[in-house]
Amino acid sequence: MKISILLPFKENFSPKYPGAVSLFINDTLKISKYKKQTIVYGNTNYKQRFNLKYKNIIIKKNFFKSQNKTYAEEFVKLEYKRNSDLIEIHNRPIYMIYLMQSLKNKNYILYFHNDPLTMSGSRTVSERIFLLKNCFKIIFNSNWSKRKFLDGMNDEYNNSEKLIVINQSAKKNKVKLKLKKKIITFVGKLNKAKGYDIFGNAIIKVLNKHKDWSSIVVGDEPRDKIKFNHNRLKSLGFLNHNQVLNIYKKSSIAVICSRWEEPFGRTSLEAAANGCAVIISNRGGLKETITNGVILKSLNYQNLYKEINELILNKKKRISFQKLSLKNFFLSHSYVSKLIDKIRDERFKIFKRFNIKKNVSLRILHVTNFNERHDGRLFFNTGRRINNGFIRQGNSVLEFSDRDIQKNYKSYSDLSGSKSLNEKLRKTCYNFRPDLIVLGHADLVSTDMLGTLKDEYPFLKIAQWFLDPLNIKGPDFNKNKKRILHKSKFLDANFMTTSPDVLNFLPKKTNNYFIPNPTDPSIETLNNYKKNCSNDVFFALSHGVHRGSLKYRGKDDREEFIRKLINISKDIKYDIFGVDNIQPIWADQYFKIISNSKMGLNLSRGDPIKYYSSDRITQITGNGLVTLIDEKTCYRDFFNEKEMVFYSNVHDLSEKISKLNKDDKLRKSIAKKGKDKYTKYFNSNLVADFIINKTFDINNKKKYLWHDK
Repeated sequence: MKISILLPFKENFSPKYPGAVSLFINDTLKISKYKKQTIVYGNTNYKQRFNLKYKNIIIKKNFFKSQNKTYAEEFVKLEYKRNSDLIEIHNRPIYMIYLMQSLKNKNYILYFHNDPLTMSGSRTVSERIFLLKNCFKIIFNSNWSKRKFLDGMNDEYNNSEKLIVINQSAKKNKVKLKLKKKIITFVGKLNKAKGYDIFGNAIIKVLNKHKDWSSIVVGDEPRDKIKFNHNRLKSLGFLNHNQVLNIYKKSSIAVICSRWEEPFGRTSLEAAANGCAVIISNRGGLKETITNGVILKSLNYQNLYKEINELILNKKKRISFQKLSLKNFFLSHSYVSKLIDKIRDERFKIFKRFNIKKNVSLRILHVTNFNERHDGRLFFNTGRRINNGFIRQGNSVLEFSDRDIQKNYKSYSDLSGSKSLNEKLRKTCYNFRPDLIVLGHADLVSTDMLGTLKDEYPFLKIAQWFLDPLNIKGPDFNKNKKRILHKSKFLDANFMTTSPDVLNFLPKKTNNYFIPNPTDPSIETLNNYKKNCSNDVFFALSHGVHRGSLKYRGKDDREEFIRKLINISKDIKYDIFGVDNIQPIWADQYFKIISNSKMGLNLSRGDPIKYYSSDRITQITGNGLVTLIDEKTCYRDFFNEKEMVFYSNVHDLSEKISKLNKDDKLRKSIAKKGKDKYTKYFNSNLVADFIINKTFDINNKKKYLWHDK
């Protein structure tokens, strides 16, 4: 876990005249749990440096080449040797462009200490999108800085998990307010941007009125020659950091009246941490630096004089601000250092988002075809069953019906509706912020979009369930193979109704699992084993769920099997649909028809393959019919002959159907035991729970019949 921190070029990493970035890094890194694994890289002329692991980068001047670029290139050479796990860049977004040319596969954290819109490498929207795409996290010193970064960008970026606000820190000192002196302090550059001219005009008036008060000014500015003279105004020039803190300890009032948009404001933060009554201007992120104090409504010397005068005259108000500043101060070095370490923990996967010892409610975005456009005809499907399971597990589930959206959003500029679908998915994720996206046959969701979402939301998990046959001798094998592999690069887990151990084309990097077609108590409500039924065997072909009616097609081995079975079983009453010009049946009509049958034939297209079945098995077994199933599906791994009927060929099946038809007691017993076991172990609650546990790699003691035999 090696970390490299790259300072801005010419940032003095030294107690002598340190920059704000150096102070921030020193104060937080020296108490970080990653201190020993971290090296700070910089360009410091002073021999005395902060007591941390430090590597100085010396470059030669080249009038024909950018010093920043040369500095970054020298860091790249050092990084090739060190090969750190995490690179943290402070306040120079342009370095990301330079480093990405040579160090593409690195984890980057970029810190903004200033307005992003004023810095090379983050001025334009395209530059900021580049940073978002390639950084693990972007950390801002204030919400104001973050808002600046998002200026002009799509609203969806506002909620990106990559954008984090971690304020600067200060040392909270033990200050005895009784020892405070009647001192008003100004610390900073003595220029108009910092409002020193405003302070100077106000403080002269204050000192003339209040003879027992004095003022201390710390700072310099060679370019602006703004001077104010008074016998109780001491201008001390530049002082080291500890000297400044000692002045704050004895000061009663501190003034920070910047004209420019301060990204955060370390001086006001430190003044509050030392128990000063703080007066600030309403600029940039200054308001985020204090919990209690005076915020100037108008930035002019008359208003500043008025507020200082009020604090001098109203001792109770002044002391109240001082007490509350100390009491409510929380941005200590320890607090901020821990926040930064948590970000590092995330990258090193030490931090776990979910406490697996507790029941955690997830936000799940379930992307599949919920068939709204079919007016309820296809309501009773596996996607709905799995969805019910997620909800019963106590999760917040948002249904995203991809096929309906795609159809409704077609246009001349988007003939397939795919662009609109993916854009809507992106916006939905921004608003809903799912912990888990579950895809069910969502073929039009693009891999680019999944990659974007993974970039935007690093904690996001993505899983896929797939129900169609994957038998090389079955229907649409090449098409289905392509569909299930299409998104594998971005999947945390893949779930299918075929046993993965017989599919040699599945990617090894993705976790692949078998799931049964689940039954659901709100859908499988029949109990045919309790009643006498007039029909013996039920079977239905769909001819395509979206078509809903007969269509001409080539040879179908199931139709030939059915005709042969009927021919050799003359005394059996068959209720067959989708064959020999009999239309398929759907929805409520389906349940009415199936409710009058003793047995159901679970026959899938193509040669049987381990564990594969369509959701026909759920409709048959779950409604209390005897399930007739080919033994080559290997369902004997889960059920025995007292729970299902296994056949080896059409003649074997015919004999077993005849036997059951003559022994209604046996038929009812097998049907009941089959339903009881299927609904107990293969229900939607367990399947949904399995999908969550395996996707999040949660190790618990729960056993699943289909997985832990």
